[in-house]
Amino acid sequence: MIRVLLADDEPLIRAGVRAVLSVDPELEVVAEASDGHEAITRTLEHRPDVVLLDIRMPRMDGLETVAELRRVAPGTAVVMLTTFSEDAYIARALADGADGFLLKTGDPKELLAGIHAVAEGGVCLAPSVARRVVGELAGERLSRGAAARERVEKLTPREREVLALLGEGLSNAEIARRLHLVEGTVKMHVSSILVRLEASNRVRAAITAHEAGLV
Repeated sequence: MIRVLLADDEPLIRAGVRAVLSVDPELEVVAEASDGHEAITRTLEHRPDVVLLDIRMPRMDGLETVAELRRVAPGTAVVMLTTFSEDAYIARALADGADGFLLKTGDPKELLAGIHAVAEGGVCLAPSVARRVVGELAGERLSRGAAARERVEKLTPREREVLALLGEGLSNAEIARRLHLVEGTVKMHVSSILVRLEASNRVRAAITAHEAGLV
């Protein structure tokens, strides 16, 4: 069972998202929050596997909240679920440690698949967001490639293999199957990769994999 916390200041939105999640028997909404402070408190109380976080909330917005959640609950996956897809929001959310960025206007199936993906150690991006991220990578790869390759050189050969697959968007379970490893070993490799690359999360590590030409 994947335990989910919903954080949005609009009760109707929370009710709608809860209704979407209710069709999946593997998902359970364990708590709700109406602002960032409450989201952090409820996360510490309920220890959900995934937090769905709106960007614009009172008192403490979603962008501030994701950074704090990464500090106090690093084992909890965070997905931004918002109507706002401006590049500045996307860049900051991913830089601060969000594991995914989905739009409220998207297909409900994308939301369900995204929650499963991040709960398994993967990432999820709305198609329109993914296109922007890839476009940014294409535009800046040449200027940032040398620095990325230098960072990747610090990794062991096995860690580079894991990073390449991480860059393809594979979850820990999928990487384990591809490399014939147990999932726990993959988790250790991913943790080491994040430390060595000084990456805040899997998304930033995946970007480094693309910049370094591993993908």
